[in-house]
Amino acid sequence: MSENKKHSPLFFLTDRLEFPPLESANAEGLVAVGGDLSPERLILAYQNGIFPWFNDDSLIMWWSPDPRMVLFPHKIKISKSMRKILKNKTFRLTRNNCFATVLEKCSSIKRVGQDGTWITDKMKKAYMDLYEKGFAKSYEVWQGDVLVGGLYGVDLGHVFCGESMFSTVSNASKFAFIRLAQELEQRKYTLIDCQLYTEHLKSLGAEEITRRDFLKMLEREN
Repeated sequence: MSENKKHSPLFFLTDRLEFPPLESANAEGLVAVGGDLSPERLILAYQNGIFPWFNDDSLIMWWSPDPRMVLFPHKIKISKSMRKILKNKTFRLTRNNCFATVLEKCSSIKRVGQDGTWITDKMKKAYMDLYEKGFAKSYEVWQGDVLVGGLYGVDLGHVFCGESMFSTVSNASKFAFIRLAQELEQRKYTLIDCQLYTEHLKSLGAEEITRRDFLKMLEREN
């Protein structure tokens, strides 16, 4: 990585609906700051491989990391123990049944090594707006009548952009993720965008690809 790349000047967004070329992103993948979280800007961002991620006390920050963590739906890894859980109907799955609750649970769940949450009140409102317009989707996992896990993300029609998962019992979010992958494979989606590397995602079959390859896959049906 060159020194010029490491110290690229920040691009500040205005009211105009645009993002700079992704080649201008810094080494961490920061593309731009500022702007707003309107549905129009968010959809433009996701269609171009960009997502917002920021703290409550900072400007909106827009990212496109390189490499990118993705899951090709047909490559989902299902362990023997999870196959048993899928077969014995430990959990029940619903879709878009309680999006706001999933969003709230994802924002409030305690996560190892993290203080607070990136799912701020601004972010919640933004994704509720996307949900009401049919772009944001949720998968909910139940034990009986109790919500025990779930996930949400942005559906581009051929790519599902995963945002966050939560689980209050073992394997509940994993169950949602596996069911999502299986359904998207049947519907011939290209991939699930997982954004950033984690060991947990790797264990489920996710892998890193270059930003260039990721953008090519986004462009196929846009």
